[in-house]
Amino acid sequence: MILILGGTTEGRVAVKVADEAGNPYYYSTKSEWQKIVCKNGVRLTGGMDILSMESFCKEKEIKLIIDAAHPFAIVLHHTVAKVAERLSIPVVRYERKYPISDRSVIWCDSFEDAIDKLKEYQISNLLALTGVQTINKLKQYWTLHPSWFRILNRKESIEIALNEDFPVDRLVFYQQGEDEYLLIKQLNPDAILTKESGESGYFNEKIEAAQKAGIHIFAIKKPTLPEDFILVYGEIGLRKEIEKILPTFFTLRCGFTTGACATAAAKAALQALITGEEQWISTFTLPNGEDITLPTSLVSTSQNSASYCVIKNAGDDPDVTNGCSIIATVTLREGEGITFLRGEGVGIVTLPGLGLEIGGPAINATPRKMMIEQLGTLYNKGIDITISVPHGAEIAQRTFNPKLGIIDGISIIGTSGIVRPFSSEAFIQSIEKEVNVAKAIGCSMLVINSGAKSERYIKKRYNELPAQAFIHYGNFIGETLLIAKKLQFEQVTMGIMLGKAVKLAEGYMDTHSKKVTMNKVFLQEVADLSGCSLEAKEIINSITLARELWNLLSPTDQKNFFTKLLELCKQHCAQLFPQERLTILLINEEGHIPYIK
Repeated sequence: MILILGGTTEGRVAVKVADEAGNPYYYSTKSEWQKIVCKNGVRLTGGMDILSMESFCKEKEIKLIIDAAHPFAIVLHHTVAKVAERLSIPVVRYERKYPISDRSVIWCDSFEDAIDKLKEYQISNLLALTGVQTINKLKQYWTLHPSWFRILNRKESIEIALNEDFPVDRLVFYQQGEDEYLLIKQLNPDAILTKESGESGYFNEKIEAAQKAGIHIFAIKKPTLPEDFILVYGEIGLRKEIEKILPTFFTLRCGFTTGACATAAAKAALQALITGEEQWISTFTLPNGEDITLPTSLVSTSQNSASYCVIKNAGDDPDVTNGCSIIATVTLREGEGITFLRGEGVGIVTLPGLGLEIGGPAINATPRKMMIEQLGTLYNKGIDITISVPHGAEIAQRTFNPKLGIIDGISIIGTSGIVRPFSSEAFIQSIEKEVNVAKAIGCSMLVINSGAKSERYIKKRYNELPAQAFIHYGNFIGETLLIAKKLQFEQVTMGIMLGKAVKLAEGYMDTHSKKVTMNKVFLQEVADLSGCSLEAKEIINSITLARELWNLLSPTDQKNFFTKLLELCKQHCAQLFPQERLTILLINEEGHIPYIK
């Protein structure tokens, strides 16, 4: 059993991650108003001291504690550390991202140190953005110097302020989305005082507003966490750590793409060249901004070149590259920029339509971007990156690469860096659990999409919906629609990209590439039915991937063809979910939605 602590942004994400498993867990928040919407979590409220937390963990057989509380919840961190030590329970700390220290900030080691520094700088009118619980800690200052405190507009917060005899007319109430700069201009303080609260605490916004207003900035450093806490910085990192500590909690394990592995290996190689030290791990940033760490091993090294390996772990996805060695060789050279070269086992591009140079290595756009961003920040001269996959040519014969015009090796791919497990039965169970959560929290509308890329685009259209309303169907469109129908959702909106749409339009409700590929004969029939030109049929016959049609068809042919394609998609889906309650959005490669049915 898992115990999650914290009603913070991180606490909400931790609950979302745990909820996906479909197994029960506990989550605890200090206040009643911090309730987090979930289906499988059992809620606790109120603080626990060491004895009560220890008793609870024993009684409920807690095997993992996730500390997602505010970084300044010092007493709670201490309590968790003591209980974990006594009961030998691992603690995962869901930590925030903190910006690089700004030179304009006057850093304070504690609230006492902050008072001393405020006096030293002769600050006579302060705006404190440190929260209502700090009114007492700063009483020595505000009783002598005019101060504003911004607090939450809640009865309990106001009572805390009044109990400290803080002037009620000097209270400012926090408003969601308010402009920090406008608030500062309105109050006209000499300085702000804030806490090092990280990105989710809007630290950067506070600093930028104060800089714009030209006033002093004082910030209290975040407290040091117990040494034994295992730090993670995002939901993928949290999930992987839970999988490691409690292997049976999730039905299926996530993995990492070949592109993520190549990025980790390349970064390790460059860091080894720069530092002269062997690299055992590599930390890099996924496209969603989350930092991930993978183990690495040295292959070879010379004066200007180093090769490192990452073993591909696809989790429980039946991926043919699972267990492969992804090797990156980084060579430093004169000049500028990063060049990608093909090593053993990486395919050669021979056909257009992939967005890659013909004759070049089959390293897709997102992995290239990841490597350019990660290595470009470390070294500003010329770099050659050669990616190799031993036995890759043999493995590629079990993929559709030859049909796509990629020969003699595999592709280095991945749009998110993460491999979501696609084992049919377990993945469908996972979908059902997530849809159940959406229903349980009161969602009347479900937004289903194939994965992270399409979800990122479609969320911009429905940003008012809770995160639980967005469900990845992967390839299982039919199963997802049946689940939505069974749970009686009022409305389902499906986001789909062209590669899956051409399969769905033909009647395939499971669009996995191992089961069905693009059928050019069928697409030519669609062109005929929709009144497209003869040129459109010739274009269809020449393409390698369906997405090429976005650029190759004329505007008139596009409108006719894509409108008919969506009509066919909806006809097939209507057999599983009421047509009048289903909307299908066709998403193009730039993330726009030009066609809706």
